[in-house]
Amino acid sequence: MHSILIIEDDDDCRKSMALILTMEGFEVRTAENGTVGVAMIREKRPDLILCDILMPGIDGHSVLELMKSDSGAADIPFIFVSALDDRADVRSGMSKGADDYLPKPFSAEELLSAVSGRLQRVGLFRQGIEKSVLRKECAALRQRITPRELEVLVLVGKGFTSKEIAEHLEITFNTVEVHRANMMRKLDATNAASLSRWVVLAEQMT
Repeated sequence: MHSILIIEDDDDCRKSMALILTMEGFEVRTAENGTVGVAMIREKRPDLILCDILMPGIDGHSVLELMKSDSGAADIPFIFVSALDDRADVRSGMSKGADDYLPKPFSAEELLSAVSGRLQRVGLFRQGIEKSVLRKECAALRQRITPRELEVLVLVGKGFTSKEIAEHLEITFNTVEVHRANMMRKLDATNAASLSRWVVLAEQMT
């Protein structure tokens, strides 16, 4: 189970994100401000951090700077979550080492895509997969889902939303949703966390 730390001073937003991620199988901790968040990072290293930018005291940029200066936390994937629509502010955060930027408001699907996609891209789900096992599981995956479902799975791993997948594959949104539902059923994947291993296998096959 992969752990997510949410640093967000808006109670409703923080609780909503935590609920969505918990229901999808992630271990979630939350911090109501940057000071608490930094302490929680040092107390227990998370697999990924979601952090608001505008917060009292230590803001999101300062949290990122402190994290990057700590050799034990510098490589943790970091996603800014903010209602700010200032491109200069976003560029500043990315230049300091942020991995992604999720603008508010966002859907549950967009949040899960950003988190799962980022974890997959940094290779957290590749750990401990031996080559012999990998070959067998790739063969099993190919037998269990259709070529189109495999395409959808790869795009899910890249962080695409259903709308973006539909546009990329030139099919309807409803068709994408059907493929996703069938794929989840065939793979016995009940949530985003349990689907992540299959995403890694799909990437190896394309």
